[in-house]
Amino acid sequence: MTFARIRALIFVAVLFVTAGVVVVMAMLRDTQTGPTETALCPAGAVPANIKPPDRRSDVKINVFNGTPAVGIAQKVGNDFKNREFVVGKMENAPGNKIYDEVAVIRYGPKAVGAGWYLRAYFLDEAVTDFDIKRKDDEVDIIIGTQFQQLATTTEVNQSIAAIGTPILPPGTCEA
Repeated sequence: MTFARIRALIFVAVLFVTAGVVVVMAMLRDTQTGPTETALCPAGAVPANIKPPDRRSDVKINVFNGTPAVGIAQKVGNDFKNREFVVGKMENAPGNKIYDEVAVIRYGPKAVGAGWYLRAYFLDEAVTDFDIKRKDDEVDIIIGTQFQQLATTTEVNQSIAAIGTPILPPGTCEA
């Protein structure tokens, strides 16, 4: 074996040892093993999921008709299904109440990010209604009398950019 090959092998061995030392030091000095985010919440605050969904199929919605017209919940619910959302109920608003908005988006702490994301489908003209006591991860959408149609993909993307990132509702902390 030539001197050049021995020198190259020594160099490679030194690199392996150095890499091993760096990995061990990184593992020993890791600070991510502290308390979870939930444990860092102030007393009385409810953990909220403000992370927008990665995929539309991660969002569970119920669509309610808050107009006097017949079949609006089914029409809009099917539009959401065609856009790959998970749609549960499609029925009249509770008490057959009429809503004079574009839409009302209701959600709890587990669906803050999803509720924020769904605002874009109404071009940020929907009224949001956060219920801190709600335990599920579903979003209820009540279609109002001013509703015309869901936004196109391009309009949704532009609206998401304009809306920005979700904000923690009062009484919550980031989960």
